[in-house]
Amino acid sequence: MGALALEDLPHYTYDDYKTWEGNWELFYGVPYAMSPAPINKHQLLNGKIFRELDEALDDCKACLAIVEADWKLSNETVFRPDTAVICYEPEDYLTKAPEIIFEVLSPATAKRDETLKFQAYEQEGVKYYCLVYPDMLLAKLYKLQNGKYIKVGDYDEEKYIFETKKCKIEFDFLNVFKKFKK
Repeated sequence: MGALALEDLPHYTYDDYKTWEGNWELFYGVPYAMSPAPINKHQLLNGKIFRELDEALDDCKACLAIVEADWKLSNETVFRPDTAVICYEPEDYLTKAPEIIFEVLSPATAKRDETLKFQAYEQEGVKYYCLVYPDMLLAKLYKLQNGKYIKVGDYDEEKYIFETKKCKIEFDFLNVFKKFKK
């Protein structure tokens, strides 16, 4: 028996994706099951990130923070970022690249977030990508410059000002992590 050829593997579309039970993402026609969402540090950190962004956007009428919304890039690719900031009125799903994406890493998703999503978000023009490491209580922030992500820095207690097309967002990483610091 010979090796499997790529064309022999199943290829799925958004229409298939919509019928699946549970939490999935679709990467170029390949389905990826998402980790279950128990109440743990991952979920709590994501809530704090959303709250920090949402409160910072109170005075901005054009942008909003969203949690786990589907972003349909094509008929074969659907992402579900943990938290994002968009500066347009969404439809049933996101249709344009978010300005900012936060992904809280888990052992099951870390490699995908650090490689596949990193490359896809860079290619799609997401201005800021922030990888949050719950075990280290650390965030690694990247900014898109000339079509490539450049690391801005590592954050755990600092503030950073995100500049979207429509507004500036002062984000305090200490507010996100302080509950978990001993």
